[in-house]
Parts: sequence; structure tokens; C-alpha cells
Amino acid sequence: MKKNSVSNIILSWVVACLVSFGGTAYAKKIIRNGDNTNLITNEMLERILEKNRIHVGEGKVADYIPELSKVNASAIAFSVVKQNGEVVNVGDVSQKFTIQSISKVIALMVAVEELGEKEVFSKAGYYGTDKPFNHYANLETKGKPLNPLMNAGAILTTALLGGDNDEAFQKILDMVRYITKNEEIGYSHSVYMSERETGHRNRGIFHLLKNNGLIEGEENRLDNYFKQCSIEVTAEDLAKIGYFFANQCTRFDGDTKYKNSEMSKLVQSQMLIAGMYEFSGEYARTVGLPSKSGVGGGIVVSVPNRIGIGTFSPGLDTQGNSVVGYHMILDLVNELNLSIF
Repeated sequence: MKKNSVSNIILSWVVACLVSFGGTAYAKKIIRNGDNTNLITNEMLERILEKNRIHVGEGKVADYIPELSKVNASAIAFSVVKQNGEVVNVGDVSQKFTIQSISKVIALMVAVEELGEKEVFSKAGYYGTDKPFNHYANLETKGKPLNPLMNAGAILTTALLGGDNDEAFQKILDMVRYITKNEEIGYSHSVYMSERETGHRNRGIFHLLKNNGLIEGEENRLDNYFKQCSIEVTAEDLAKIGYFFANQCTRFDGDTKYKNSEMSKLVQSQMLIAGMYEFSGEYARTVGLPSKSGVGGGIVVSVPNRIGIGTFSPGLDTQGNSVVGYHMILDLVNELNLSIF
């Protein structure tokens, strides 16, 4: 019998005893500091996925970027990278989709690696938000973006990266490939062109940033932002990204090339206060974990010092977050008491 199987049997027996002795709440309190994430199996994720398939029709696939509307609306994928680096996948795990706003956490890391936190945050705030992802009015009132995860802040961080042409995009893509250990990851040219052709609001944000003296260069620098949003990933890739930031920027296979506890804290704190946009406050109350959504239908979650979670389902709520993804994450969090609160 495998070691993990023995551990799971023992842990399950302990939990049963604790429940018998003091009730479910007592059991949760006792095992909280243990690695109950060892209990995560394909069967558990499959059960949660099938339970939440009922929510598929509640969301709407993003269509303001025309190419995004062509995705399979019924696709669902659920992935977890466990504490030992083991990957557990269920659903449409081979389905690729564009990373969209989840790329912002990677861009933030790359910008801070290159320029330092002080320089980046002299031009962007640490503020949480109750505003939609494309809000920019604070550029007139505060003079800089609320945070690096709003469109304004993300356009800023990418524009701050050095290099000509698409070098900024290549830096972000290379980091995604490193974190996921997947050199096959590329970007969707059709989605990139669709974003470029319809991204008038983002162009306006770019020029406001330039007008405020926060960035330099011409509008073609914005192409890097459109390209980074068009990077194609799977739910497994997202789970590996979640694991990376949850574990002090250590890769799922143990590679410590970028290990940095301060970077991990910075990115996770931004995910917690602004990763789900105007839903972030309620999400912190219900899920209580650093997370980042994208209008491509993905959500990435970091369980600090433990696991990474990735979900995909393209139907979005009114705030731009995956409906099925949220419910799957919520069920897993509640079942294993994963909230940081």
C-alpha cells in the first residue's frame, strides 16, 4: 500500500474519532494545523465538480472581447497541487483558455523582480477595491492606480518592464512557463487581435497613465498587455501558479530558483484584497484565501504554505468571476476548513 494511502486512512480515522469525541467543529479546530489536504483525491474533486455542474447556466460567457465568446460554455475543470507537489485533476483538464487578468500576478512579480517593490508601488497603490476591473477614475483623484490587479495598475506594471517591442510580454510568458514547468504554453493570436481591436478603454487608461507621468513610450507598448492576457493555460497550470505563490515562490517540483517569502506575501496580499475585484470583500468572508480570477473563466487560489488550486468554467457572474469555479472552491474550502481566518 502506498505511503500516501496509509496516511489518508490514518488521518480519516483520526478525524472520525475527533468528530465522535467533540463534534465536527472540534475536529476542524484540531486538524487545522495538520495537512488535511492529503485527503484531497480525484474522487473528492469529481464529487464537488459534479455537484456544482448545476450552476453552469447561471453565468454568462464574456463577449465584450468577441473571441472569448467562442469558448465551450459547458466546460469545467478542477485542479489541485498538493503540498508534496502531487497534481490532482478532474473534468476538462486538457481544455485551454486564456489567462486574462490572472496574468497580472505574474506581471507584478516580474516588475518587482526587475525594479523593486518601492519603485513599482511609488506609481501604484496597495489599496483594496470595491470597483470593477476596468475602473480608472482614481487616476484623476489619487493620481495613480488603486493597485496592480486593476486594469490600470496592470497596464502600468507591464509598461514599466524594460525592453523593446514584445520583450515585456516575453518576460511574463517565460515566468508562466517556468512556474508551470510547461514550455509549450503560448498565446492565442486570435484573442490577442480581438483584444487589440476592441481595447479602446484600455487605450484610454494607457494615455491617462502617460499623462500623469507614470509611464513613457508610445501606445504600441500596450500590445504587451493584450498579449499577456491572451496566454493560453489549463486549470492545472493555474493550480501550479497558486502553489508557487502559496509556498514562498517555490515551484511544485521543489525548484527554489525564485524562492522569496516577501514576494510571496506581496502577491498573495494583493490577491486577497483585490483579486476578485468588487467581490473581493465578500469572497474574503466566504472563501478567505488569496485568489485571482480572469474573464476567460479561470480562478487561481493559493492556500498559504500548503496547496494551489485552479478552476475553469467560462460562465461569469456580473463581477466577471467564474460562477462554477467559485462554488467549487467554496465547497473544497468548507470541506477541509482551508480559510486563513
